[in-house]
Amino acid sequence: MAWVGNPRLEVAREVSEFLDAVFVPGARLGVRADDPLTFITVVEVEEVTTIRVPSGRLIVDSPWSEEAGREIVARIPPGTYRVEAAWTEAPYEHGGDYFDGRECAATRLRVGDDPVAVWEAGIGVNDATQDTVAAGGFSSDSEAMGAIADVEAWEALTAPFHRYRREVSSYGGSGSDRATEDLCDGWFEKSTDEALNADLIAFDVPEGWSPVWIGRTRTGTVSSIIVPGQMATSPLA
Repeated sequence: MAWVGNPRLEVAREVSEFLDAVFVPGARLGVRADDPLTFITVVEVEEVTTIRVPSGRLIVDSPWSEEAGREIVARIPPGTYRVEAAWTEAPYEHGGDYFDGRECAATRLRVGDDPVAVWEAGIGVNDATQDTVAAGGFSSDSEAMGAIADVEAWEALTAPFHRYRREVSSYGGSGSDRATEDLCDGWFEKSTDEALNADLIAFDVPEGWSPVWIGRTRTGTVSSIIVPGQMATSPLA
């Protein structure tokens, strides 16, 4: 029997088009908000690392949040999964100097290789409503950072972030090293717990609210989980 999803969770056409294109090198995602003549173009899809998810249940939330992590409804098989970054460039000039405008447009947990048939909101198990697209996201706090990790290891894997914040607050300055691994020149952080056989990947997201998108195959299995990054863009006309 063919899988039938919840149509109220399906994303709008323009969002679906963005998600279909954001990991396609050469795709144009829009134009710079401050320069409508300059396209934002996907220039590279890079494997950042892999993370271990021993339970198949995921939290997608800010690693700085003091609340319990936001578990999403979507389930994946326990295993090790690739984390990929979609890099864009949109050149600009500032003060007489020229920059490539390189940004991470989105972070993807690559669950499978089958094509995505439908994109839906990444709603949480404790969301007040589980049938609206608006529920599919998390508060990114002032740190503008998101993370993906196994539910059962979330507390241990976010501990370095909370310890760092406590040290900064207590001593009024910079804290000690966060005991995380910097990846891609600081665009990503990885936290690892060998006792739990699990990892967390943290990445930049828009400040305030960050959507989470789930890509499902025609049979309903999860193929991709995408969290958009910070990218100065406006939709193409």
